[in-house]
Amino acid sequence: MSIYDTIAERRIRQAMDRGEFDNLAGAGKPLPPDDLEKVPEEMRMACKILKNAGILPEEIELRKSIAGLNDLIALCSDEKELRELRIKLNAKQLKYNMIMDQRGIRTVDPQYNARIMEKLT
Repeated sequence: MSIYDTIAERRIRQAMDRGEFDNLAGAGKPLPPDDLEKVPEEMRMACKILKNAGILPEEIELRKSIAGLNDLIALCSDEKELRELRIKLNAKQLKYNMIMDQRGIRTVDPQYNARIMEKLT
């Protein structure tokens, strides 16, 4: 253990003894879901650093965009606009799936993926 680890541990222990962690918001509740759960473990730290800097990887931006489009589709009543939103959603989902597939992360059932690729080619 380095000197910095020792100092940090000591200060945390002193704060705990003083009760500084006793009444924190969310104490005893589960942590919120991690936005990076589908990101490979070796890339999570880099993604967290980018996120803290206000820069998100393309797949995270796509997931946010997909969620927004799903919300719009749920609220949409105009057939023409609904069709356009679904086209945009499908394009973003396909792009997201391609990025994740390149990284070796399965997001779609392989049989379903094969049927999609068959239709596209």
